[in-house]
Amino acid sequence: MSIESVRKWYPQALTSIDTVNRLLDTIEKHLGLKPYQLMHADSMCCDDVNAIQYPPRAYEMLGPFHLGGLDGYPFAGITGMNAFAHHVPEDGAVIIFYAPHIGITKDGTIGEISRIGQSDNSACCGAAKGALGKLANDQIIEGNITSLDFQMNTIEQIFLHQKNRIMTAENQIFEATEVMYEAIDDRIEVLVRETNYPCKYVILVGAIFINGDKDMGSFCQYKKFEYIDLETKERRSLMDEYYQ
Repeated sequence: MSIESVRKWYPQALTSIDTVNRLLDTIEKHLGLKPYQLMHADSMCCDDVNAIQYPPRAYEMLGPFHLGGLDGYPFAGITGMNAFAHHVPEDGAVIIFYAPHIGITKDGTIGEISRIGQSDNSACCGAAKGALGKLANDQIIEGNITSLDFQMNTIEQIFLHQKNRIMTAENQIFEATEVMYEAIDDRIEVLVRETNYPCKYVILVGAIFINGDKDMGSFCQYKKFEYIDLETKERRSLMDEYYQ
C-alpha cells in the first residue's frame, strides 16, 4: 500500500530504486555513458533519513558530492559547484540531482513520517515545517538572515516571499515544498551558468524526494530531467524517454 499513499500526492512517483535504475538506463541509452563516467552531485536535505533511504545503485556513479543543506537548498554555492565540476571524467558527464524532501506516512499523511526507534511520528522536512510555523505566526522578519542560523533563515525568507501562495493553498506543507523546489531549481540554474565543466554533458535532474515510514523506503517524482551538450550548447529534455 505504500506507493498508493504516496501517489495520492505525487501521481508519477516511483520508488527511489526504480528512479535511479531508469535514470541510469536512460542516460546509457541516449548519451552512451556508463555510471562510472558520471560525476554525481546531489542537493538534498542533510536530514539523516535521506542518508538512510539513499538508493544504493546511485553509488555506482562517482560521488556524491553534497551541495545541499537544510531542505536541499544548494548552500555550497558557486565554490562547491566549481569544486565538484573539476572532479568529472573528461569523456563523461556531471549529473546534478536536486530535490527538497517531504514525508508521507503509510496512511497518506503528508509532512511527517515514522522514524526508526520512535513511537510517534516526526516532522519531515522539519526545517520546512518549522519555517511554515513561523510564517503562519508572522514571526519571520524581512531580510533577517543571521550567521547563527543562516540556512534556516534563508528558507524562512524564501517562504516569506511566497507567503500568500503558501498560506492560501489547500495543503500548506505540500505547497511550501513546491515553493522550495522552485527556489532550488532557480539557484541550481544560476550556479550551472556560472560554472565551466570539463566534460561532454551536464545532466540536471530536479525532483521531489519523498520519505516514507521506516518500513516503506523512499520515493521520488521527477520534475526535470535535461541534459546540456557542452560543445553544441543544445539542451534537451529526457522526461518522455524516462517515463517510457
